[in-house]
Amino acid sequence: MCSIETLPNGVRIVTERIDTVRSAALGIWIGGGSREETAAESGAAHFIEHMLFKGTATRSAQDIARETDAIGGQMNAFTTKECTCFYARVLDEHLAQATDILCDMVYHSAFAQSSVETERGVILEEIDMYEDTPDDLCAEKLFGAVFQGSPLARPILGVPETLATMTGDSLKAYHHSHYRGDNTVVALAGSFTEADLADLRQRFSALPAGQPQPVEPAKYTPAFVATPKPIEQNHLTLAFPGLDYNSPRRFALQLLSSILGGGVSSRLFQQVREQQGLCYSIYSYGAGHADTGVFCIYTALNRDTEAKALATIRQVVDQLRDQGPTSEELERAREQSKANVIMGLESTQARMSHAGRSLLFSGEILTPEAILAAYDAVTREDVMALARDLFQWDQASLSAVGQVRPAEAYRALVLGA
Repeated sequence: MCSIETLPNGVRIVTERIDTVRSAALGIWIGGGSREETAAESGAAHFIEHMLFKGTATRSAQDIARETDAIGGQMNAFTTKECTCFYARVLDEHLAQATDILCDMVYHSAFAQSSVETERGVILEEIDMYEDTPDDLCAEKLFGAVFQGSPLARPILGVPETLATMTGDSLKAYHHSHYRGDNTVVALAGSFTEADLADLRQRFSALPAGQPQPVEPAKYTPAFVATPKPIEQNHLTLAFPGLDYNSPRRFALQLLSSILGGGVSSRLFQQVREQQGLCYSIYSYGAGHADTGVFCIYTALNRDTEAKALATIRQVVDQLRDQGPTSEELERAREQSKANVIMGLESTQARMSHAGRSLLFSGEILTPEAILAAYDAVTREDVMALARDLFQWDQASLSAVGQVRPAEAYRALVLGA
């Protein structure tokens, strides 16, 4: 059972004690990812994520690495479009040390200019790595097209032009304005003592409260984009407007996705791969944000078979929208989703992540029992109604990467025009 307390400066601390383990996972969740950046700041949130591992006033980057390894700990971070998270997992006897390292990194980083220059090169290599990963590039181009004009369209990593202008001072100023009490959640799960909890209260009470940053609304707009790349397969991501991450229909969406393209028994896998042999990989997924979302179908295949594959995908989507799932499909998807919930929460890291993310984005934390009940409550009519709402072909989009046709040719293939 999770316990939540709010400090006077707005920091929320959520804890879940698990008496049967000897480890603890601690996460610092900042409600400010790339979506809060201006165009000129593109990439700043992710750049800061890197910089916080590069040394503080009292620890060098090597000190951070050595101290973490010396206690057998795991420490890492990630940046998304709507949050940044720094986390550690250690044995309970080393939690106090891990807390000291993590807090020192996150709130007392040196932002040395020499480290900025070094890390800029690392991030540029990271950008090149994504450019060389066609499925990631395909999704990035899709988001850039359907959310054009909003921060959601910009890549989390930034672009070379904006990264080139960033300095230690500018990143430190961005850090100061975005790492605030009002948008911070501290999540702790596993084995810990009251002294550990008191230490967290003391440390985070010193954080300035700050003021919420305005977030520019985003709206999905249909778009078709083709990105030439000299690779063997064409990578396609077909998309429709989706749901925001707090939508009450999100449980129905998960079941819909599972039925359509969630595994080897899904309709798309069976029809496009198993029966027609048109691809090796095909799946569907939803990507939700605070006020919008996208539902995607991804596949990779030969240019010669993509027209037939897209026609088959359309046929499968239309059939699910018009006729709905069978009772057997719905029950299979329900059990898959419920199993994923239970098995996915069998570690302190997963428990911490669930609590931190939920409290940051939703303001509440659903128990596993409540999540299972929400899946049990989804009916066949719920899934069918959601499919009718989502799968409107005049709202369809597509991103293609590879030896591609013109964007308008894909529009004709998808829309049949």
